[in-house]
Amino acid sequence: MKKIFVIFSLMLLAAGGFAQTPLKPVKIDSLVTVSLPEKYTKKDTLGQSIYSGNGQYGYMVVIRAPNAANNEPLKKERDLNKVLKDYIKGIKGQSEGSTLNVRDTLIGHLKAKTFELQVDEGAGVQTRNFIVIYTQDVTYTFEYYYEEMRKDVMKDEYKAYASSIKLSPEMKRTDQYLSNAKGLSPTAKIGIYGGGALLLILIIVLVVSKKKKK
Repeated sequence: MKKIFVIFSLMLLAAGGFAQTPLKPVKIDSLVTVSLPEKYTKKDTLGQSIYSGNGQYGYMVVIRAPNAANNEPLKKERDLNKVLKDYIKGIKGQSEGSTLNVRDTLIGHLKAKTFELQVDEGAGVQTRNFIVIYTQDVTYTFEYYYEEMRKDVMKDEYKAYASSIKLSPEMKRTDQYLSNAKGLSPTAKIGIYGGGALLLILIIVLVVSKKKKK
């Protein structure tokens, strides 16, 4: 993954002026569609497909990365949360930046993670908006890169790009994790086990106290 983000960074540096071109639907595969600038490019690198193009105010990139062939299905939502958390950590580890506005969203039947990565390497603040969708077979990453000075004018373009992500109805929650059971949170477990231990101690104290009275 590290190599692909180094390549992506070079692509950003090589990006020229932003062309005023409309967005059009592009099939990433049989399950995912997103709208990109008309003059987008596609590259297959390190087993991954990368779609990219200049919008009017930002640079758009879609990465379709197949997961390992022996990738085991995630069992519960908390396992998915951990995968997404590790993904964000990996992104942040590629640059001296800050992650902001990390939150969950729903696209079709699937849970996605959105966040921003802000970097300032001396030439002003640069922001990359991320939308990440994990499935057992493939991880999809949608990025929108823009300069800070375009912050007030890029919103409509980014909204059009992000809202254009369409998933096939065939993609279900079980493509991400198998069980819908939430289970007990660590806090709840501590409360239950701690309460049980306290109750046991009280019973022992009462039994010992009764014996002494006899």
